[in-house]
Amino acid sequence: MIEGNSRSITSNQLGVHDDLDKVVKKHLSSDFKKPYAPHSLSGFEQIKMRVSVFLLSNSKGTIILDSCCGVGESTYHLAVNNPDALVIGIDKSEHRIEKYEHHHQQKIDNFILIRGDLNDLWRLIAEADWPISHHYILYPNPWPKSKHLQRRWHGAPVFKYIPQLSEKLTVRSNWAIYIEEFTQALTHMNVKAEISDYKRDTAMTPFERKYWASGQKSTELNVTFNNLKS
Repeated sequence: MIEGNSRSITSNQLGVHDDLDKVVKKHLSSDFKKPYAPHSLSGFEQIKMRVSVFLLSNSKGTIILDSCCGVGESTYHLAVNNPDALVIGIDKSEHRIEKYEHHHQQKIDNFILIRGDLNDLWRLIAEADWPISHHYILYPNPWPKSKHLQRRWHGAPVFKYIPQLSEKLTVRSNWAIYIEEFTQALTHMNVKAEISDYKRDTAMTPFERKYWASGQKSTELNVTFNNLKS
């Protein structure tokens, strides 16, 4: 039994950030020219090779992207549940990526785990235009202090690339304000998302398991981008 010792998120924000709309509009109207980190370029080359091999042998195959995958438990579950897809798990921490013992509970080989900065990899993957059917961002760092708005994905310059990555997107958080902000940010790209409570018998990530054991709720955003992927 998992002990519920996860603290609830505390913030000096009581609702959607007052500057959210202004920040999102600024990023949507400007170019994001941050240089790519060497380890991100190296990671992308590894992904590109794996994707090329996969698509050659699976002409109708699809790809699932698991961003902020941590130790990769969610990547593993997505791979098990989608045996005909290639699942790509990305996390910025090499230490977390290396904790992969649970990936071998079953002998599966339809996933890859890569260390990389999503500020880089999302741009590179968007340009590559792979057939990504679903993109998951499960429990990203919420950066709950009001002054850290632009560290949240929907407040970052790279946010505008997210609709270019996949047909569908799922974002999950134990901080409802994060999901509300993400949803409002998407409206500036004429995208309407659906928000709902999320609960299942089995957790997909260690954080999810810990949050639920602590009595915290998960809020989920789901959206289909239709023709925005280009």
